[in-house]
Amino acid sequence: MSDWRAHTGHARALTAGMVKKDVAQSVFPSTTAAALTSIVTGVWPGEHGLVGYRVLDASRDVLVNQLSGWETDGIDPLTWQSATTIFERVGRAGHESFAVGFAGYAHSGFTKATLRGAEFVAATTAAARIEVAYALAQEHPGSLVYCYLPEVDKAGHKYGIASREWIAALEDIDAALAARVPPAVGVLVTSDHGMVDVAANRQVVLEEAHLRGVRHVGGEPRMLHAYLEPEVDTVEVIARWRADLEGLADIVTREEAVLAGLFGPTVTPAASARIGDLLAIARGTWAVYDGTASDQRGRGMIGQHGALTPEERQVPVIRLGAFAR
Repeated sequence: MSDWRAHTGHARALTAGMVKKDVAQSVFPSTTAAALTSIVTGVWPGEHGLVGYRVLDASRDVLVNQLSGWETDGIDPLTWQSATTIFERVGRAGHESFAVGFAGYAHSGFTKATLRGAEFVAATTAAARIEVAYALAQEHPGSLVYCYLPEVDKAGHKYGIASREWIAALEDIDAALAARVPPAVGVLVTSDHGMVDVAANRQVVLEEAHLRGVRHVGGEPRMLHAYLEPEVDTVEVIARWRADLEGLADIVTREEAVLAGLFGPTVTPAASARIGDLLAIARGTWAVYDGTASDQRGRGMIGQHGALTPEERQVPVIRLGAFAR
């Protein structure tokens, strides 16, 4: 959810019993591939290895999309994301688990990487998914049910936060979750990340002159991974990026990011190899784009996330049913 405290009037059922401490911090980068995987594994990106939207597969020297590119980019979900999921742990403890989502996600690589161990159940609308999730929890006592509701996020990306479309999506989710929770069923409602709006005049485009010595640009506009050419003068590139993006983004090296614990207390060798030599972490409501890339569809995205602002990292944790305070 994005800047959700400013829109509690559109989520009255969800926020009625909330208090100030009913919040959590998303991981870094505050992006879907990294944050959802942390929710369903219980470990930081530095451990599960999904450290951004697009990252380098160093063994092939190609960028891979860790959200939607598992099949097209040739990533093995069972080895690329090797952390045990909560569903696998629940199964080992003798309990059933279910994942409720869109039918199109049932066999995706991202689902295989993050929801393995759960039985996938498809439903269309948000209300239908919530209804199915409640029914599964009631019919299978002791089970774990995960229900994915991406409508608010999608509306934010396309139309921006606080747009009529974003508010309508929030109100739909609120209405669906207002349904009575079955007896003895506890519900936790949270989000993988928040969002900020990026205006067109806050889109910074890096052209060839800025990208000298850079072999690949991964990540996403609010948190770029820059992978350098092998023989480049790293010190010169760092100085140039810091000068070019002064006041717009913080430029840190892989070593600085790992030492600061941005990806968590533990960073595996596999995860480290996927982190850029340099990271450009956007400040405020700026976004940084690779102007030499052929695909510029992201330039039309209004709501964005990935960086370190409170709006992107602070998320609600709402307890319903048996978990209500």
